[in-house]
Amino acid sequence: MITRKRLATGACVLLAALAAGLFPTGAAADEPAAKESPKVELVLDVSGSMRARDIDGQSRMAAAKQAFNEVLDAVPEEVQLGIRTLGADYPGQDRQKGCKDTRQLYPVGPLDRTEAKTAVATLAPTGWTPIGPALLGAAEDLKGGDATRRIVLITDGEDTCAPLDPCEVARDIAARGIHLTIDTLGLVPNAKIRQQLTCIAEATGGTYTSVRHTEELSKRVRQLVERAADPVVTPVATEGTDRCTDAPQLKPGLFTDRETFGQHRWYRVDVLPGQELRASVSVSADRAVNDDYGVLLRAVTVRGREIVRGSEAGDGRTDVISTGLRYPKPPLDDADGDAKPAAETVCLQVSNSFSAPPGVKTTPGMPIELAVDLVDAPEEASDVAAFGLGRGWWLLAVLVLAGFVGGLLWGWLSRWRVAVWRTN
Repeated sequence: MITRKRLATGACVLLAALAAGLFPTGAAADEPAAKESPKVELVLDVSGSMRARDIDGQSRMAAAKQAFNEVLDAVPEEVQLGIRTLGADYPGQDRQKGCKDTRQLYPVGPLDRTEAKTAVATLAPTGWTPIGPALLGAAEDLKGGDATRRIVLITDGEDTCAPLDPCEVARDIAARGIHLTIDTLGLVPNAKIRQQLTCIAEATGGTYTSVRHTEELSKRVRQLVERAADPVVTPVATEGTDRCTDAPQLKPGLFTDRETFGQHRWYRVDVLPGQELRASVSVSADRAVNDDYGVLLRAVTVRGREIVRGSEAGDGRTDVISTGLRYPKPPLDDADGDAKPAAETVCLQVSNSFSAPPGVKTTPGMPIELAVDLVDAPEEASDVAAFGLGRGWWLLAVLVLAGFVGGLLWGWLSRWRVAVWRTN
């Protein structure tokens, strides 16, 4: 039986529930809003020139599809990704129609990998190269909200729809103040194409990369997508010196500098026992350079003994070349618990072997980006990471000793076998 008291109690509970739904509590109202997911749109050139078979023995279109499939498999869950095409639908010669040939192939949002791959698989090289209209369309696809936004343009040619200059389009997008970055990847090492794609990227604070292999394309696009998901780190300008004693003291972070052709630059980092130094450097060839080049990153003691090195070399056109190193400093076994362990000063040397063709200016120096991090060293930290020319001497000594002992044993066994043979 429902009494008046029970009815009143039920009515109060119902009103309280409605009030809770209509008027959030103070604690809930004060909670910070969830961070918006970053947005990325891949803009792919599907113009007729993508039929050319000059990337790893296959067509540019096939290489792009393969790279896209690998990238789609690796997209972070928090990234909202979309795909836009240019030159994919109109095969005719009407310039007015050809310059409108851009469409969104896959909408920006949570990624259905199977659906996105299926959409990419249907593409075939077709028409014009309307880069400017495609960038405008991608900017519209990404509008709204305060999330990180990035356009990644992959193309093999110049825009064919002037006077709508894609560089001016990029500047217009940058002037809107919507914090949208455009990165460009060129599949053909052509000076004119390079100039246009560099201008587009620089207008929005993005990067230009020339790629000639499928693996390079996949790796670079994946890096750019992942970069959109990571917090933006503003590089700190620094100035290396000609010797370690005068070098700037660096803390963990990202640093920029400039280095002329064939120059050495020095920096210093303090590493405590139980820490691992991780450092990497990238040198950008922002002008024409000769073939055969390299970059070297060395970790050296203040007395000049090499600890470990990282190096990378190339023999063709490049835009960025990088290398890195790791140095784990073992913890002290008998350290006084009350005493603060002394840090070791490690000198980092950045060198390059770039050279310039005749007529190319060598100043100012090429941009370099140096990343420094200090993390807890692995529990089994040892000299394994230091097989450079410095600490590697003991490994060489062990090998020499092993060879010497092995030679003695082999000689003794040979003489014994000969003696046995003669007695028989």
